[in-house]
Amino acid sequence: MNIASSIQYDHSAPDLQASVRPKVQKTMTPGINAAKKAKIVYKVHAYPHDPSSESYGTEAAEKMGVPEARVFKTLVVSLDNKELAVGVVPVSSMLSMKLIARAAGAKKAGMAAKIDAERSTGYVLGGISPLGQKKRLQTIIDASAENFSTVYVSAGRRGLEIELGPGDLKMLTHGVFAEICQ
Repeated sequence: MNIASSIQYDHSAPDLQASVRPKVQKTMTPGINAAKKAKIVYKVHAYPHDPSSESYGTEAAEKMGVPEARVFKTLVVSLDNKELAVGVVPVSSMLSMKLIARAAGAKKAGMAAKIDAERSTGYVLGGISPLGQKKRLQTIIDASAENFSTVYVSAGRRGLEIELGPGDLKMLTHGVFAEICQ
């Protein structure tokens, strides 16, 4: 069942932009602001988040009626040199620590501590967006994103997703595409 609401932004259509702006002010996040500032085409999808949900990404896919392969989760990892990096992978997949370490130019990677992930991104766990992070982290996007015209990532809050082209995601995060799933 698709119970998400969506708002589309096309900055080449000023009338559309003006007509939806009042509704959207309540949902602005640094991630949405980054997309808006870059003047890319994107859609914001809001859905009622269930705090008891075990998987935020799976919940998003189900409530928006979108295949899990198109909904990407943002995972913060700690590299062997103590630097943090971001892996953006489909919610239907698992991040490979070996592959993300290799893609990031490190020998090892492990999941970052919750406090480190939240401090460096400015977002809370379950709502970490690859866009508009407090500190720009090296970002690796799973290559499967290139198979879709648009993908969904967290917009910076639980219950809020942003849909955008994979090329725009790469550009906004200064990321790279690599195979990083197990």
